[in-house]
Amino acid sequence: MNPASPASLGAPPGAGLRVAMVAAERSGDQLAALLLQGMRQRWSGLQASGIGGPLMQAQGFAARHSCDELTVRGLVEGLWAYRRISAIRRRYAADLLRERPDLYLGVDASDFNLPLERQLNRAGIPAIQLVCPSIWAWRPGRVHAIRRSVRHVLCLFPFEPELLARHGIAGTFVGHPVADLIALEPDQAGARQRLGLDPEATVVALLPGSRVAEIAALAMPFLHAARLMAQQRPQLRFVLPTHEGLRPTLEQALRTTGMEARVQLVLGQAHTVQAACDVALVASGTATLECALHKRPMVIAYRMQWLSWWVANQQRRTPWIGLPNILCQQSLVPELLQQQAQPEALARATLAWLDDPAAVARLRQRFTDMHLQLRQDMPARASHAIAQILQA
Repeated sequence: MNPASPASLGAPPGAGLRVAMVAAERSGDQLAALLLQGMRQRWSGLQASGIGGPLMQAQGFAARHSCDELTVRGLVEGLWAYRRISAIRRRYAADLLRERPDLYLGVDASDFNLPLERQLNRAGIPAIQLVCPSIWAWRPGRVHAIRRSVRHVLCLFPFEPELLARHGIAGTFVGHPVADLIALEPDQAGARQRLGLDPEATVVALLPGSRVAEIAALAMPFLHAARLMAQQRPQLRFVLPTHEGLRPTLEQALRTTGMEARVQLVLGQAHTVQAACDVALVASGTATLECALHKRPMVIAYRMQWLSWWVANQQRRTPWIGLPNILCQQSLVPELLQQQAQPEALARATLAWLDDPAAVARLRQRFTDMHLQLRQDMPARASHAIAQILQA
């Protein structure tokens, strides 16, 4: 770190702290954008640049590459994209070693960020990782790479700092930003009004993911499941949130399944859809936590290329892949994975929630407890932790 930089001087509130960041997918873009909000309150002259998405750019972030260029799903798919992504990382590392920012912040995406963080740390540029790699769920051997690569880890879940400390890694629990964004009592009526939904309708959210590969794997099973549910209960309404890049693919899938008149496709309103629905059919990932924080029952599904699944499954550390089940250490919601994720099974598990209001009430209480634990004002806590690290 440049000894005359704002960071080394304690970064007073108006200092022009220069931060390099990488968020490699849309969920990371959301996390990083929230962190940038908190950091700008502490460092009004903040200069942030690197690889990110539209939400980060809305916070004044200068993107050299879009996060979509790094988005890869599955180990085998990652191998196919390795040369392209490695080339981006090499060029970016060379730029950073020349420019020498005051701080590097890697946002999730540990496969991309950890090697880069290690290189920067060795060169005297402090590297901090936002989101602890899920060593508690799979690939526990990554703990050694974390220890070699980062100065500190900003953890979203409360059990992670203690786990890292056992391996000599400093970490701080900062809470999960989505828990700050989502109201403890989501406004279902208001969400339905914004989406033009009947306030008395029974609404099923279809959340097949935000990546091209996820849509390729799950859109058709989800839509076929919706068709089966509609045949059994014609009064159901279906809503599917997405972004512009996936819209043509999903519109084609709706036509192919004959569901274009039954499924309402909306852009950029995933949280509104989650608040509006009665039950969700959701791809494993951040969306499962978002549904839990909206206190909605769900069925979690996932499919990936078979070899990617086999490799990942060999390194699983928990019996679950869904965040609500992992955080509560209990099978609270069904998980239908790989060949289990058939339309008939998906439809049956989703409709089961609508027939068991007592189970839904119990689930809401568990999800409320989780929400309170994760709601910590992440932008402020993370910014404070960063300031302490820079001053150390």
